[in-house]
Amino acid sequence: MLTIRQRTAPRPEWDAELELTFEARSKSRLRCFTTSGEEVGLFLERGQPPLADGDCLLAGDGRIVRVRARPERLLHVTCASAFELTRAAYHLGNRHVALQIGDGWLRLLDDYVLKDMLHQLGAGVEAIEAPFQPEHGAYGGGHHHSHAGEAEFSYAPKLHQFGVRK
Repeated sequence: MLTIRQRTAPRPEWDAELELTFEARSKSRLRCFTTSGEEVGLFLERGQPPLADGDCLLAGDGRIVRVRARPERLLHVTCASAFELTRAAYHLGNRHVALQIGDGWLRLLDDYVLKDMLHQLGAGVEAIEAPFQPEHGAYGGGHHHSHAGEAEFSYAPKLHQFGVRK
């Protein structure tokens, strides 16, 4: 089994490829297979942003493994005006839906309930197959330990840090 424990800078060449859905790219621990069928164990640092299309990983044996976003069933949303598109994004965000945002469109994983809601809001909704790379979000993962005294890193606890008081 090919073991991968770390990310590395994107490279123009790679030795193997992983084609993964957004859900799989969001996991830090995963058993998967390269596009050529080799078994892979991902053991990445927790709390990092999801892997993106084109990211590279360094395998334990020194090989570079490139990540490719697997096409998924998505809803491609368009509206007659920027206001209507913003309204659709608001209602989807209010439901904590992962959204990919483009110039004049939104994309989300296919869901018949959300599709119906979007139609009721007057949005145009088309089912498509495409790679999904949603916004990571304001509160998502990343670097959150204390840097007391370092002004640029001093921030109040996030709402989801229960039990933390100043």
